[in-house]
Amino acid sequence: MSGTESVDLVGDEAVSNIALASVLAALTAAFAYVSIPIPGLPAPVSFQVFGVYFAGLLLGPRWGGFSVGLYLLAGIAGAPVFSNGGSGLGYVLGPTGGYLVGFLLAAVLIGAIAHRSPDPKPLTEIPLARQVVALVAGLAVIYAVGVPWLAAVAGLPPVEAATVGALVFLPGSAIKIAATLALVKSGVLARQQATATT
Repeated sequence: MSGTESVDLVGDEAVSNIALASVLAALTAAFAYVSIPIPGLPAPVSFQVFGVYFAGLLLGPRWGGFSVGLYLLAGIAGAPVFSNGGSGLGYVLGPTGGYLVGFLLAAVLIGAIAHRSPDPKPLTEIPLARQVVALVAGLAVIYAVGVPWLAAVAGLPPVEAATVGALVFLPGSAIKIAATLALVKSGVLARQQATATT
């Protein structure tokens, strides 16, 4: 190999995706600090799900999952990135740990439904209806993992776990999905995606 030859070990697109995934992981951590504890409920009202939605929509299943996985690994390693500054494996194995696992699965599912490909497409090319389906499916996965986990770890009857772990949060969850879609429609997220890939 001559001195003028070079080898790209990591392509420019991969570098851009890694960079955006890292930013979104940090954003998810920041959103986790915006938590509102509600007496009598096992989990606070938290905004970290926005990071999950953004990761899936902007990065697709592969890199969206990578972003949320990075966030979870940071928290397991001891960084105070979970709700109310929580961290550690013990937190993940606790009553609300199922929601964190659900975040990872949701980011992958949202990306898979929205992009229909392992790699991301421009957000402007994804129909709004498909984005709605993707976000609703992602939310369903979060609850599908989080509620049974809560019931098992906290020893709650299934109906009670579903009530305090999902039903009371549904109105707020709907508002968060609507807010995410509003950001998509405004072009804010599309501009962020375009900036990361240029």
